[in-house]
Amino acid sequence: MRDHKVMRSFVRVVDRLRAWFFSLCFGVVVSAPSTVSAENTESSFNMTQGVTEISGKVYHLHMLIFYICVAIAVVVFGVMFYSIIKHRKSKGAVAANFHESTKVEIIWTVIPILILIGMAIPATKTLIEMEDTSESDITVKITGSQWKWHYSYFDHDVEFFSYLSTSNEQIEGTDEKGEHYLLEVDNALVLPIGKKIRFLMTSDDVIHSWWVPDFAVKKDTIPGFINEAWTKIDKPGIYRGQCAELCGRNHGFMPIVVQAVEAAEFDEWIANKEQELAAAKLEEQKALEKTLGMDELMALGKDVYEGRCAVCHQSNGLGVANVFPAMKGSAVVLGDVNGHIDIIANGVSGTAMQAFGTQLTAEEIAAVVTYERNAWDNNTGDVVQASDVSTQMNAEGE
Repeated sequence: MRDHKVMRSFVRVVDRLRAWFFSLCFGVVVSAPSTVSAENTESSFNMTQGVTEISGKVYHLHMLIFYICVAIAVVVFGVMFYSIIKHRKSKGAVAANFHESTKVEIIWTVIPILILIGMAIPATKTLIEMEDTSESDITVKITGSQWKWHYSYFDHDVEFFSYLSTSNEQIEGTDEKGEHYLLEVDNALVLPIGKKIRFLMTSDDVIHSWWVPDFAVKKDTIPGFINEAWTKIDKPGIYRGQCAELCGRNHGFMPIVVQAVEAAEFDEWIANKEQELAAAKLEEQKALEKTLGMDELMALGKDVYEGRCAVCHQSNGLGVANVFPAMKGSAVVLGDVNGHIDIIANGVSGTAMQAFGTQLTAEEIAAVVTYERNAWDNNTGDVVQASDVSTQMNAEGE
């Protein structure tokens, strides 16, 4: 019984020493990924084991190479410190008089080569497996843009944008930061567990990088180019990631949230999402026939502006000097209405101003145009309807 207690105490001490060693050697390097891992991350000092077969293999390779490096360090530094202490001058040590040894040179060349081969073989196998996107069950196209993600399910009539949902009050420091500050979105990517998911990744502006640590997936999204990756999730849950490529001023506002669910629940979600999107299209058509009052347009326009525009042009409409133009007193906002609609719908080439024509409905564009033209003391009195936006966009397309 006493021996058992001693052994348990010894194990606890070893665990604490290992955690301390990780924090000392790798705390800065490997704790960053864990900040965006799933809620079930085991350690803040080491990389996550993840929830896929590949992420598990990557983790075990990481640990294998880590322990090999530790063993090498123990041997090398052990010999070094032994020599320093044992053969110091105060002990009367006399330096050996030799300058070469073919046998020693062969040994210290062959052993490192064998170690490198031993590390390279499993690493190469894992890399090859990571690139094998064949025989997938589902294909999802991921498009990065400043500063959001667009997901399209190739096998289903489902596509949507995923935006940061952290409130501007939290970002501006006027409200307390939430649990998932800057790591929460309005529309999560929903995937089934136990299925091989193939990702096709691209970008429509600059280079981004789609990174989810728990999947061991990190792939650049490059304009005009398609990168491929895949995952097969083992456990249901919420998994978080971020854009991992500096992509502009709001690079930190591109979180990734993946909700992994059972296959049956995924099928139900897909069916509901298809119905939801179909209903939204019908509502968009009906909106062209509606006439909204100023108050309704201003309320909707404020919501759209805060969710889509304020990140650049600021909630107060003052923009950022020499970067993002102000909306308050802007020549565009106070000028021709059709020109204002055109800029929001089609963007401005060569600038960060995106084309929102495919991201917002005609009603939302009408509302945000109305809001911008009447907020911050602009007070133009202009009221824009969805039908006005549709007419202008159709005229541009002719």
